[in-house]
Amino acid sequence: MQIDKNRVVTFDYTLTDDQGQMLDSSRGKEPLVYLHGTGGIIPGLEAALQGKNPGEELHVKLAPEQAYGSRDEALVRAVPRDRFQGVDNIHPGMQFQAKGSAGERVVTVISLDEKEVTVDANHPLAGVTLTFDVKIVDVRAATEEELSHGHAHAHPHAHGSDDHHH
Repeated sequence: MQIDKNRVVTFDYTLTDDQGQMLDSSRGKEPLVYLHGTGGIIPGLEAALQGKNPGEELHVKLAPEQAYGSRDEALVRAVPRDRFQGVDNIHPGMQFQAKGSAGERVVTVISLDEKEVTVDANHPLAGVTLTFDVKIVDVRAATEEELSHGHAHAHPHAHGSDDHHH
């Protein structure tokens, strides 16, 4: 069965950046499962998977615009340190959930001094060209429940304990 809208796709992947550094991988873990055509994965990868079949392997290089977008320097800002009350040991690299006009997003601390904490609200992979090495494991039709929920369920029906094959 080919990958198409409203099909549930299972795939293994390894994600690397421009320098070939591994950012993420499903190797040794569960493969990724998503409902195709609903924006559940980044647009460039979803487009590359369209029409592919189980067993196919692909090497997909995505510019930032097809992945997590370009960096927006306006999303880097200094925040008064007293906004972080109750957090004793703030240090660069820490991440916080922040509520803003665009809803919740994760901000990463870049630097700080006695008065201010500089945070970056860009996605950590914004501005990064990403390479996905993908192996398609399975493609199946989505269940009615998955379609109504708008996402794939790992186990669409109840399994007996002897039903699992890993």
